[in-house]
Amino acid sequence: MNRLKNLFKELSSYPSAVIGLIIISILVGISVYTIISIPYSEAIRLWRGGEEVWFDTPKNALPIWTNWFRSAKLPDTIKMNSEDASIEKSIEVVSDDTTTISFSFTFDYNFDDFPQEISLFFENKYDVKAPYISLRWLTPDGREIQVAEFKAEHSKDYRFTQDSKLERRLDGLPAVHGLFADLTAERPFLVRGTYQLFVDAMMFEDDADVDAELVVYGQVHGLAGTDHRRRDLMVALLWGTPIALSFGLLAALGSTLTTMTISGIGTWFGGWVDEIIQRITEVNMILPLLPILIMIGTFYSKSIWLMLGVLILLNIFGSSIKTYRAVFIQVKESPYIEAARAYGASNIRIIFSYLIPRIIPMLIPQLVTLIPTFVFIEAALAVLGLGDPILPTWGKVINDARVNGALYEGQYYWMLEPSILLMVTGLAFSLLGFSLDRIFNPRLRGM
Repeated sequence: MNRLKNLFKELSSYPSAVIGLIIISILVGISVYTIISIPYSEAIRLWRGGEEVWFDTPKNALPIWTNWFRSAKLPDTIKMNSEDASIEKSIEVVSDDTTTISFSFTFDYNFDDFPQEISLFFENKYDVKAPYISLRWLTPDGREIQVAEFKAEHSKDYRFTQDSKLERRLDGLPAVHGLFADLTAERPFLVRGTYQLFVDAMMFEDDADVDAELVVYGQVHGLAGTDHRRRDLMVALLWGTPIALSFGLLAALGSTLTTMTISGIGTWFGGWVDEIIQRITEVNMILPLLPILIMIGTFYSKSIWLMLGVLILLNIFGSSIKTYRAVFIQVKESPYIEAARAYGASNIRIIFSYLIPRIIPMLIPQLVTLIPTFVFIEAALAVLGLGDPILPTWGKVINDARVNGALYEGQYYWMLEPSILLMVTGLAFSLLGFSLDRIFNPRLRGM
């Protein structure tokens, strides 16, 4: 505990270390929050879901905070459900087996641009005869527009922008423009104010009922925006944090500890054991890491855990073995090692109790600086289309943005958000690692 306190005391004297620790603490806090608030199974369901999951979010919507920097405010998504207590239903009996259920959606639209889409999702209750729906639209300036009339099945989706008859009624304008613009003006313009959508449903059974949800899709949504599949990018950005940190930490720990142990064993026993280890290391050092991972991802599996295992395996016999060996050779000749051999300490005890502990101060800074290296390798594989197809990761978001032309469409947020998180993660661990190197390496303290 005293050593740990002294370490934190020394770290506090380095501003770079303090900044690095703060950023890492925030990333760890985000990871814990994400795992608790969005369980793994729920994250996978959301990320792999399509229209059935993200039906009420707009496509390629900008983050909502972009409105802070605009004079003309883009619209946010408006959602209303007839099951809410604020919306009253009126029921009128027409005959013994026919009733009319009426309700309306009333909302204020005070934005400076038109919405992206308008949809109405019905959930109807009946046995044989489907209800007949009539929709009317009332504008703030008192104009009433007959939207549509149709028979609604149990689950019916009515999308205003896909109704060609409605478009003809609106003088050829798309529904999102025609319903929100003053068509009587010489040049139609957006009308702000209170809009109403009236829903009249004719029911042909005693126990029949109708409910609907109105979604007016905005052009901004959430803190991170959405992608081409309507998915909220915040899911991937949040879950990408624990995945990136765990991947980097496990890869760094696994490769570093194993490399150190193998190097210690080879140095202590020497002879043919050390020769075999050195020859394997020299062969492995000339093997290209990324092409091998690309080949495995292309021809075998893209599983992130398989990539993690291969990455650790390829890094075990890396150049660090030779660095550790040079240190172990010096430690091996130390007087306390001779004393341990004199009182009969076993080879295993000498390696793990006397040799390895001496280079742990050298190991810690290297371990910390290795973490972002492996994080970037995982992201690079995902950007190349070889990321895990199931998990939502930062690299996968960048790849989706690249494939779907985010930069050409002006959707910079889609690519910049995960890229910034990758850079911040790398910066945090680098700042901390360099500071630890100065603390544990006396030669660097005066530099």
